[in-house]
This record gives sequence, C-alpha cells and structure tokens, in this order.
Amino acid sequence: MRVPIGWLAEHVDVPADTTVEDLDAAFIRLGLEVEEVHRAAEVTGPLVVGRVLEIEELTGFKKPIRYCQVDVGEEAGAEGGRDVRGIVCGARNFAVGDAVVVALPGAVLPGGFAIASRKTYDRVSDGMICSVRELGVGDDHAGILVLGDDAPAPGTPAGPLVGLDDVVVELAITPDRGYCLSIRGIAREMGTGLGVEWRDPGALTPPAWAGEPAWQVTVEDADRCDRFSMIALEGLDPTAPSPWWMRRRLAQSGVRSISLAVDVTNYVMLEVGQPMHAFDRDRVRGPIVVRRAREGERLTTLDGVERRLASDDLLITDDSGPIGLAAVMGGASTEIGDGTSNVLLEAAHWEPTGVARTARRHRLPSEAAKRFERGVDPEMTVVALARAAALLAEYGGARVVGSLVDVDTRGPRPTIALDAARPGRVAGVPYPTAQVTELLAAVGCTVEGDGLLTVTPPSWRPDLTDPADLVEEVVRLAGYDHVPSVLPTAPPGRGLTERQRRRRAVGCALAEFGYVEAPSFPFVGTAVLDALGLAEDDPRRQVVLVRNPLSEEEPALRTTLLPGLLAALARNLSRGIRDVALFEHGAVFPGGERSAAPLPGVDRRPDDETLAALLGAVPEQPWHVAVALAGNREPRGWWGAGRPAVWADAVQAARRVAEAAGVELTVRAGERAPWHPGRCAELLVDGRVVGHAGELHPRVCAALDLPARTAVMELDVDALPPASVPVGPHLSSFPPVFVDLAFVLDEGVPAAAVEESIREAAGELLESVRLFDVYTGPQVGAGRRSLAYSLTLRAPDRTLSTAEAAELRQRVVAFVEEAQQAELRG
Repeated sequence: MRVPIGWLAEHVDVPADTTVEDLDAAFIRLGLEVEEVHRAAEVTGPLVVGRVLEIEELTGFKKPIRYCQVDVGEEAGAEGGRDVRGIVCGARNFAVGDAVVVALPGAVLPGGFAIASRKTYDRVSDGMICSVRELGVGDDHAGILVLGDDAPAPGTPAGPLVGLDDVVVELAITPDRGYCLSIRGIAREMGTGLGVEWRDPGALTPPAWAGEPAWQVTVEDADRCDRFSMIALEGLDPTAPSPWWMRRRLAQSGVRSISLAVDVTNYVMLEVGQPMHAFDRDRVRGPIVVRRAREGERLTTLDGVERRLASDDLLITDDSGPIGLAAVMGGASTEIGDGTSNVLLEAAHWEPTGVARTARRHRLPSEAAKRFERGVDPEMTVVALARAAALLAEYGGARVVGSLVDVDTRGPRPTIALDAARPGRVAGVPYPTAQVTELLAAVGCTVEGDGLLTVTPPSWRPDLTDPADLVEEVVRLAGYDHVPSVLPTAPPGRGLTERQRRRRAVGCALAEFGYVEAPSFPFVGTAVLDALGLAEDDPRRQVVLVRNPLSEEEPALRTTLLPGLLAALARNLSRGIRDVALFEHGAVFPGGERSAAPLPGVDRRPDDETLAALLGAVPEQPWHVAVALAGNREPRGWWGAGRPAVWADAVQAARRVAEAAGVELTVRAGERAPWHPGRCAELLVDGRVVGHAGELHPRVCAALDLPARTAVMELDVDALPPASVPVGPHLSSFPPVFVDLAFVLDEGVPAAAVEESIREAAGELLESVRLFDVYTGPQVGAGRRSLAYSLTLRAPDRTLSTAEAAELRQRVVAFVEEAQQAELRG
C-alpha cells in the first residue's frame, strides 16, 4: 500500500515538526512494515502556474509547433502589470485559457535539464511548459500537464501543486490488516499511534435519493454476498477529464489513470477501502442477479481474456449472462467506454474465502480482490457510492437517478468475552482495566462491563474473532517496546536423546564414508511413484495429501526418501558431475486411514482428550536414511581405471549405518520395487527387515534419466532396536592362524548365508571372516560360482596347535558343504 503523506495529512493532524523518519517509526510501532520511502525528483529554480493567453500555430516545420503567450504572474516592479512569456511547445492537448506548469529560465528539472531562454523554430522560447514525466511525478508524456479550472492564479509556485514536496510511504500490509489498504484505515492507525485527532473519510452521511429503485437486483447467494448496493447516474460528460489532483494521487498510489468514471471508483477505493465497479448502464440488459456460475459458462473480463467459469465462481449477471466476476474483475460487455454517459455504480460486501478461491483459480490478483479476500467494511458500500456520485457530479456533470438499491442480509456482529486482566498476563505488563477499555475503543470496538468485558469488534475488523486477537490489539497499541525483554532462566541441559545421537551418528558415518548430504523437499506426486514402478497396492502409494501444496504436481507428503534423492542425483549428473554419492536422512509420512483432527479453540488449553485426538490424527513419521550412487566409487588416476559403483556399495553403506547405530546387520536376497529383482538385498536386524539395497530396475533408471545400474539403499532407522551396551574387543597376545577356503556352489546361494554357516561351525575361535574373491567361469561350471573366504582363528588363552587348526578347518568345510550343498574348491 502506497500512502501519500499529503493525502494522509488531510485526515490526520500530524504535528508540524513531524519528520518522515518520525512517521516511519510510528508505522513500525503500530506493526506496519515500511518497505520504502519514495520522494519526488528534485526540481530547483522557478516553477510556477501559468495560463495560456494566445497560441500561434507555426508552419513550415517537420512537425506541428506552437508559439504560446503564457501569463506567469505579476512582474516584479511593474504597476499591476503581468509577466507574459513567449514559449515554444510541440504538445497539442491544451487550449487558450488552460492552466499549465511553466519552468522559467534558471529552473533545473530532473536529470539535470537546465531551462534557459533560447531561440528555436525562429522564435525565442522564454521557458518551458512541462509534462508529467518532465517534472518527474509520473510517466505520462503524451502531452503537457493541464491543471484544470480550479488551478490557482498564475505565478503561484507549482511545486506543492504537482506533488514535488510530497512523500509516499510504501507499506507491507499483512493479510489480517486489510483495513489498512485504504487512507481511512491508515489515518485511524496513525491518529492512534501519534495520539492526535483524525477525521474519518467514511463518516459521510449519504443523501436520501428519492424515486423508484435504480435497478432491479436479486442476490441468490446471500452467504457469499450479504450486502449489495447500487445507484444509477446519467448525464456524465464522457469527455470530462479527471482532475489533476486525483490523477496525481492515483499515480502516487501506483494506479493508472483511465477515465473519470474509472478513476473515481479507484480513488474512492483507496480513500475508504471499498472497491466498486462501474457498468455502462446502456449495455446492461434486464435485471441484475448475483449467483453462482453454471457449468460451461464463459466470461470475457476487462483484460480481454475469455475465462471458463467454475461452479464455485460468483457472478454478477443480467439477461445476457455474466457481466462481471464478482469482487475480482468486471466483464468487457458492460465496460465503460469513451462514449459512456449513463452509469451503474455497484458496491458490495463479498465473503473473503470465496473471493480468494476465484482470484487464484483465474490468476487475477486485482486490487479489488486483494481487499475483499482480506475483508472490507460492509458499512462502507453506500458511503462509497455517495462519495463517488458527488465526485462524478462535480467533475463530470452526472446526476443520480432513482433511489438507492441496498440488498442487506447481514446479521448482528458477534461479541467476544474478554477478561480485562488477560492482556497483562500474556504480555507480562500490568494494563489497568481502564487502559484496556480505552485501547479497544481506539481500535473501534464497543466495550461493556468492568472486570469481564463484552467486546463488539468494529465492522472493518473481521480478523477480531477471539480473545487472543483483542489481547494482541491491546499490546500493539500500548506499544511492543513497553514489553520488557527478559530472558528466561535456561534449565540445565540434559544433552541429546538416544534417538538424536543415533541420527547424528548415522549422518556423520555416511559423510565420513564419502557421501554428500542432499536434503530435499518432503513432497511427492503420483508421477514419480509411477516412475518408481510401485504397484497399485504398495503401501507407499497411501499418501497424506497437503491442503495447500507448494506445487499442484507434488500435493502429497513423501512415503519414501528415494524420489527427492534420485532427483538430486539426476540433477547433478545433468550438470556434468559424473561420479556422485549422495545421502539423505529424514522423516517419511506413511498414509492410511486416520481419524479426523478436532479443531480446538484458542481461548484455553485443550484438554487431554482433545490432545490425544489431535495426536491420533497425526500420521506416523519414521526416520529413514537413503543413499544413491552413480559413476565411479573409487576415482580413476595414474593408479588405475577406478572402480564403478555397484550394488555392493549400497549394501556396505547400510552396514556403516548399522555400525553407527550399534546393531548387527544381516543381508539376504530380496525383491522390492524399485530395485532390480535379481540385484536386491533385504537388510535385516534381529530377523526383521528394516530396509533394502541394490541396483535400480532398468525401467526406473530410464524413467528418471539415470544411468544403468544406479545403486540405492533405504533403511528405516527408527526400526532399529536399541544399541546393546558396547563391550570392547578382547585383545589376545597369542598368534592367529589364517585359513583361506573357497567353496563352489549354486549361484543362487547368498554369500551372507555361507558366511553365517562358517561362523556357526567355527564357534568362538573365529575372530573374523571376510569374502575376498568371487569367481564365475568354465572351471566351476554353468550356474555355479566360487566364493573365497579368509578366516582368522585365535584362542584367547593359548596358541592354537596345528592339529586344532586342521580339525577346526575340517569342521567348517564339512558344515558348509552340508548346509549349502557346496564343494571345497581344490
């Protein structure tokens, strides 16, 4: 909201010594953020009002040129004489008798343009008649600035008249302060903030228009439109220009001047906060009906766009169909044109949420919609019509015909019970009851009672619905700077919880293992779930939908970390990074049937039953960790070609996670989308599946633009059992015995199963076992492979003898051969 201080000063008795900085501080104290302060461009030297006395048309040049005799005021030293200057001008939009702005020799206009007396077009031009752009107060350069019939006498300084000494403060208005999108609302706030008198521009008493109702109006949806007011005017001069002061204030407020009728509606909207719409009365066909749109209806709005309407859209219609998108934008069929002389003026009060839905649906964030969706004062509809009618009568010769149409179905305003001591309890500042009552009255509330107050919010404050809102108003007007800043005593820390330590340990372990963390937004859409190849009955398709998603393509909370992580992987690969290893850990949100959450009030703490219902409606949020790899896991260099990332690296990442969490992980073959069926491992802890790792399915890689054999792992960290009490390894001083064994067995037998058999057979004398070679080829036969293991044997209390080592080796071989149908490779 751009607020011209000169306009504001007409309604607020701002002290004479108040600076712009003081106003800035006052706005901030009232909770209104000042985004920018705009000052007019600097003009120095003589700049006065002039009146055109004579115009001589010069010929013989490439473009039309005029030589004008301009009265610029009394000449110093002359007895009753006038100072008439001859000035050359190329503009055509003025005539003899018009008042203009003249820069006399010695003036310097914005941009360092100095004015001097000089000969041009065979005449001496003794000054310059200025346009809006040349004065730096607007962008209009189609012609010079004509001030109008109410301009002051020639010779009057023109700087204050054109706004060169005015300052415009641009405010950021929050959605709950819609009443501040008007001079009326800002004047009320500033009067309260400065403690000075202010005059309400909305305190106008509308005249009692007589006669038959101006138009037949029916409101079919009173819930969406509880007040609809309209008057009819005729005799408007379609050529009448908007007065300069109005055009200047519209320009300062960021509104483009169009025509007198449109400018008046925009001006009144800025002044009292009530948007209006002007219809060409001669183009309206039959009675006006306010109703919902019907399927298939279309409307061409004032911006020239034909819009397909939804059944939720509220319309203003006549016998021809829709003529306006209610509260958002009018229709082109009844637009005010260059020849419009008969006008219908409409001002209404619309339900905010419906306006917001329509504006977003049609992508029409108009000035009217911006105000209506924040809430406007329903008492201003008739006041705004009266103000607009008076301006159109004064400057356009229009007159009101017929009586006012005012369809008003509003009910009484609700009251709020407030304990007078509550603001003090909330803010920690003692506010006497008299002060609370005084401040609420300054807001515009009607206050009754003493200890327990009955408060009726004003019509322009639809945001005041609960006691907490009234408490906020009391604290705000009393001054946030009066609330002491006292740091509470911090309780002694208990350190991180076990869950927090585990999560941090997992992240640190993966980072130390060469992975880079890549957090992503926790939102997904059905397209990426399809790309992952999830079955229709997969639990990961049961998602929690967000009511107001950041993107319509991703309206749900994620049930797996893979979509965001794989998108980050693809993005890095597309940027030319060939070797990528990423990880992410965070919450996922499984869907499913859940109870509806109750809506507790804000006036008291919810009871235990309500809290339990609220928590019961919240989806579970288990903590997952996932990794994704592509390219080389070990870089190439002078030492060799490097090693590409494979499924085993994803499994190893899971082992690192388990090690950091203090649990033991086992691995077995599995099958789960989006992994390749033959290259997927189930990750188990205590016999429970907690995750999967392996290569992505080729179709998934193709759908997500990932290289073939991309390896990924995802594991549920919250599913891991508590870590056992760590016991340090027993260090034996006796020498180890190293044994290497190679078994030939079916390709379908997992290496983890063979390792488990070795550990079971070797018992406590086995210190470690490691798979160091895998061989497939003609020497072992088709469908078979060789797995070679290195065993370290050691006794804690003695040196193992050769016989003991041989007997243990034989026991291991026999057990593996029987358990896994394997053969010892010679």
